[in-house]
Amino acid sequence: MRIISYFDQGVPSLGVMTSDTTYAAVHDLDRRLPHTLDALLRLSEGLAKLRTAAGGAAGKHRLSEVTYAPLLEQPHAFWALALNFKTHILETGLTTSEVHPQIFLRVPKSFVPPNAPLVAPPLDLARAFDYEAELGVVIGRGGRHIPIERALEHVAGYCCVNEGSVREFQRHNRQFGLGKNFESSGSYGPWLMTADEFGDPARHEVIARLNGVVRMRAPLSDMLFSVAQVINYLSTGYTLQPGDMIAMGTSGALPPAPDDTAGNDLSGQIRHKPIPGSVHMKPGDTIEVEITGLGVLSNPITADLPVVYRPA
Repeated sequence: MRIISYFDQGVPSLGVMTSDTTYAAVHDLDRRLPHTLDALLRLSEGLAKLRTAAGGAAGKHRLSEVTYAPLLEQPHAFWALALNFKTHILETGLTTSEVHPQIFLRVPKSFVPPNAPLVAPPLDLARAFDYEAELGVVIGRGGRHIPIERALEHVAGYCCVNEGSVREFQRHNRQFGLGKNFESSGSYGPWLMTADEFGDPARHEVIARLNGVVRMRAPLSDMLFSVAQVINYLSTGYTLQPGDMIAMGTSGALPPAPDDTAGNDLSGQIRHKPIPGSVHMKPGDTIEVEITGLGVLSNPITADLPVVYRPA
């Protein structure tokens, strides 16, 4: 089952995909069901009730006409992993623990819905606005001290994540901090695919395309820590909540082809082992993140406003 969140006359609503191009509105299937994914996941047997209501439903709406809303209206926590792909560790030359995953947090305001523009910082502020194609894990059942062998029972489903990063600011401190939380710097979606439909994450690949050019491709089996291991680790110190998100980390970038002409001005590039010709996101670009068997998350890139005082 694939579940989307979209705006219906400005109000967040849920839909169930009935094909790759159509969906059924949840409020037409069963008006007793919540209109946000957060609330659905908190509802006892919410996914099961939606699956029953959607059984055999015809899709009356076209996906091409939808305006996506954030998949989760207000995630309780958005956890993200650093250096969780072996190829990324090799690319950066950094070291990490092979026992404990390296984890940080992002704020909801740093994400935009599918198809909405990601905002590149002004060039006088930062130039290294980097894409990070990742597998997103959505928790459906909370818990504390979750054993590895039962961890996947707590997963509602999966989505694509672009965990966009402003590298100059990421280097300001060891916590990554603001560099991982610029407003409208990342995205996730385009839908939640339930765990039973997606299957074993290790059987899939993650791919990033910048302006149609493949810049990242890696099997999810390259992850240092699996989904189950990360859930187990997080739950040792925190009671996981329905609607929590986990971004499982990014792979290394592919080396550019000799005739690759898509390079940016790299004067602001932040890499421990620079890759000649590697590129970052800039206004006018389009970035796509694909998880095979799941879907494609697409966002255009636009420029932020100039650096001027703007009281809220």
